[in-house]
Amino acid sequence: MPPPPHQKPENVLKRAHELMGVGQTQAALVLLHEHVTSKRSRNVPIASLEPVMLLLVEQSVEQKKGKLAKDALYQYKNISQNTNVGTIELVLKRFIELAEEKVKDAQIKADEVQSSLETTNATATIDDLEASETPESILLSTVSGEQSRDRTDRAIVTPWLKFLWETYRTVLDILRNNARLEIMYQSTAMQAFEFCQKYTRKTEFRRLCELLRNHVQTAAKYSAQMHAINLNDPDTLQRHLETRFQQLNVAVELELWQEAFRSVEDIHTLLNLSKRPPKNIMMANYYEKLTRIFLVGENYLFHAAAWSRYYNLLRQSASMVAAGQSKKSDNPATSEADLSKAASFVLLSALAIPVISTSRSRGALVDIDEAKKNKNSRLTHLLGMGQAPTRAVLFRDAMSKGLLKRARPEIRELYNILEVDFHPLSICKKISPILVQIGADPEMEKYVLPLQQVILTRLFQQLSQVYETVDLAFVENQAQFPAPFEVTRDTIEKFIMNGNKKGDLAIRMDHATGVLSFDTDVFSSTKAVTAGTSSGSAESETSSVQRLQNTPSEIVRTQLTRLAKSLYVTCQYIDPSVNEARVKAQNAAYARAQAGFEQEHRDTLARKDVIAKRKEEASQIHAAKEKEEATRKRMKAAQLQEAENARLAQETKERDEKRLKAELDRVRKEELKKEIAALKIGPKAIDIDIEDLENLDSNRLRAMKLAQLEREKNDMNEKMRITAKRIDHLERAFRKEEAKKLPEDYAAQRKLDVEAYEKIKAQTLKDAEAKHKDSLELKHRLTRLVPFYESFKEDVVERRHDEFEKRRRDAEKELEKQIALRQKEFKEKKAREKRERAEQDRILREEEERAAKEADEKAVREEKKRAEFAEIKAIREKERQEALEMAALQERRAEEAAKRRQEAKAAGASAPRGIPMDRVASGSGSGVRPPLPLAGAKMGWREKEKLRAEGKEVPSERTESPAARASPMGRATPTAEERPAERPLERGPPRIALAGGKPSWRAREAAKAGGGDSAPPPARGPPPSMSRGRSGRGEEERDGPSAPPPAAASGDSLKPSGGTGKFVPPHLRNKQ
Repeated sequence: MPPPPHQKPENVLKRAHELMGVGQTQAALVLLHEHVTSKRSRNVPIASLEPVMLLLVEQSVEQKKGKLAKDALYQYKNISQNTNVGTIELVLKRFIELAEEKVKDAQIKADEVQSSLETTNATATIDDLEASETPESILLSTVSGEQSRDRTDRAIVTPWLKFLWETYRTVLDILRNNARLEIMYQSTAMQAFEFCQKYTRKTEFRRLCELLRNHVQTAAKYSAQMHAINLNDPDTLQRHLETRFQQLNVAVELELWQEAFRSVEDIHTLLNLSKRPPKNIMMANYYEKLTRIFLVGENYLFHAAAWSRYYNLLRQSASMVAAGQSKKSDNPATSEADLSKAASFVLLSALAIPVISTSRSRGALVDIDEAKKNKNSRLTHLLGMGQAPTRAVLFRDAMSKGLLKRARPEIRELYNILEVDFHPLSICKKISPILVQIGADPEMEKYVLPLQQVILTRLFQQLSQVYETVDLAFVENQAQFPAPFEVTRDTIEKFIMNGNKKGDLAIRMDHATGVLSFDTDVFSSTKAVTAGTSSGSAESETSSVQRLQNTPSEIVRTQLTRLAKSLYVTCQYIDPSVNEARVKAQNAAYARAQAGFEQEHRDTLARKDVIAKRKEEASQIHAAKEKEEATRKRMKAAQLQEAENARLAQETKERDEKRLKAELDRVRKEELKKEIAALKIGPKAIDIDIEDLENLDSNRLRAMKLAQLEREKNDMNEKMRITAKRIDHLERAFRKEEAKKLPEDYAAQRKLDVEAYEKIKAQTLKDAEAKHKDSLELKHRLTRLVPFYESFKEDVVERRHDEFEKRRRDAEKELEKQIALRQKEFKEKKAREKRERAEQDRILREEEERAAKEADEKAVREEKKRAEFAEIKAIREKERQEALEMAALQERRAEEAAKRRQEAKAAGASAPRGIPMDRVASGSGSGVRPPLPLAGAKMGWREKEKLRAEGKEVPSERTESPAARASPMGRATPTAEERPAERPLERGPPRIALAGGKPSWRAREAAKAGGGDSAPPPARGPPPSMSRGRSGRGEEERDGPSAPPPAAASGDSLKPSGGTGKFVPPHLRNKQ
């Protein structure tokens, strides 16, 4: 069926409304889709195509045909993106709004269904009103694992949620990498994030994040396309940053921490690309989300570093807002309560950094491998820090900013207990009330577990400075924490083992006595001595642990340092001039500083003003440059676009020409390469350049190959000759020089061999004597044990003999038993095999007899069938011969009749009228039979001569056969002389008289010609014999009426078979 002619959008819209009016909404949608996706719609005005698209979007949402809507929207975008971008946004917004409305309607419907179900179940279907659950509901909840509300939502709400998700993804795919639609793209991404957050769609959120990342990568890859987004544009980058921050917020709200970390990396990448500094409120959100991510990942070091960066940003925002350098809306809240809260979290997170690494590893060396360094480097870059943070650096930074003054009192007290005071016997008792206060705060409760690790570390570090050994029960009593933060003995032992494994502690545990021993080796090199080295501890080299006294290892290590300090102090007491010179130099420096203070202050203020002016000038110059650069970029883009179009046209033309030429060259080179491959020219053939095949042909290639092979053969022979000659000369020279050195070498070698022999001989004799002496001593020691050994040996041999005899008898009995069993099994096996063979022989014999019987029966059936076929064949052959004979007889009769008619005609022409034809024929004296008067035959020369002799005119045309003038069914009646003696008088073969058959027109014409006005013969009777007369004169034969046609032989008649359309052979007809 040919496609319908192109219609206008107004007509299509009208037709769609008509189809919708009669309930054919699906046909209306297909009509709208075909019109929008048609190639002719590209030239349609956008104003007339927009209503069609709006109606198509509505019907697509109603029928859940998202694929049709997607195809139509892609086509509509391609049509209108160069002329009217607003219409694309209008259609896409309408698409999203309709999908969201459908979701809301589905939720309302689900609520109504659920409320009706609950009402019905509560009033009508429950027999016992006191029962809270019915057996059906319990069984259904057990099998399905979900409640009635979940099933209702899955049946009603989930399909529309899926459609809404497909809508967001379709719109984002349509709007991607288009600078004109960038704002719509970002707003749609925000709506998609809200959708995932509202309905807790974690899987869809992951796919959405991956989709946005792919779009950014595509934009960077195809940045040269028309209307592509430019990530170097500050506004575009700012919009992408806002989208990524929203993505980070939603990931944190959904607790998708891996996705949140990827979002942080995306934000950091965009921040590095941005030339414009981000807003402080965005960075505050960035650091706040980083703190949550690191806390979930139990990376307490970078968690504290993120809090420190967050606090620094708050202080900077507060100072900028106070100075009026920034808007309050662009900065986070910087009230005193917010600063106090941030300071408390900074200090608490820094205190919660474990001093001993809690990561699972095989030792301290694993913490410094390359993967850990790369990971720390990535996290450091994410925080915008120059170097990786440490626990000591974070505390030093906090103290320099006066953070203790802003922190909460209990956090400040916790810091003093852990980092300042030294009280090993009361540290846990002092901290317990603080832990209770921290545990009561839901936000700070997460820090209790890492704080316990730090408290235990400080406890053991301080105990190691007071005690050498301590009871484990005493330590367990000291490590008492308030409920529900108790620490068990297993936890303490595990902590000690982990500290020893990491190298941060040097404690030995004796479980037998329940004692802990601290390492007192003066040459110990564990990290317990220098806590915080880079191999595993989180502290720096300057340990913050307050020490009561130095350990023995520290005393040995700092001996020279203390000696140098003592000597320096002694020199100051012995020689006061050294101290006086130092004091004078210090006073002079103070005087110079006081004298130049005012001038330096004025210079500093002037320099500050100059810097401010230069910054303002630089900003103005930068703004002018940016404006000029933007103008220049626009002009350059237009020029580049024109040049690109011209270049593309020229390249297309050149590409076509080159393609044709290259195709011809390629075919020719392929042929040459095939010839080269046939000649087996390898890559070492330096005489043939595979790339340059213009001047090569097959003969030249073959000649070059032969020359190359000959040259290689000659070169190889020459190299072999030179090498053999060189080796021969070299070997001859070696042997000449060797002959001179052989006597000296022999003497030296003989001397060394003799010395080695003497040495080995003396050592062997010495070892033999020592071994002999030891053997004699061993013999004397063991001689006393010989009687005991002999008696023990006899006892053992006697016991083993009796046991052996018993086992032998048992083995013989078992052997006889097994032999009898095997014989019985063998006999049974033979009998079973004999029976099986007999059964198989019987079955085989029966099969053979049955096969022979079947073969005989088959042979009999085949023989009978062959006999029947032969009989049928003979009968059919007989019938065929009879039919052939009858046909030949009829043909012979027809020839004779024609001959007789010709003779009668010729005789009638010469005899007088009224004389019978047979008499004329019989009275003719001519003994020559005239030729047959065939239709169209020419007269012979004899007929012509006879006519000339009689004075008649010789006809020039062909003669007409008498049979042509007579009826085709008429037959000439033979004369009495010509009639065979054995057959009766007949006028020719009869016409087949069919029952109910009518005479043909030839028969009727013959009857009229023969009988004048006589009526035709009856239809059902046999056809009468046609009279033979002259050219239709109606004269009858004088021999009397024609005889009836001869009947067929009785043997040739066919009997009816009795069945419609069924042929029965003659030999089977008598059986019916």
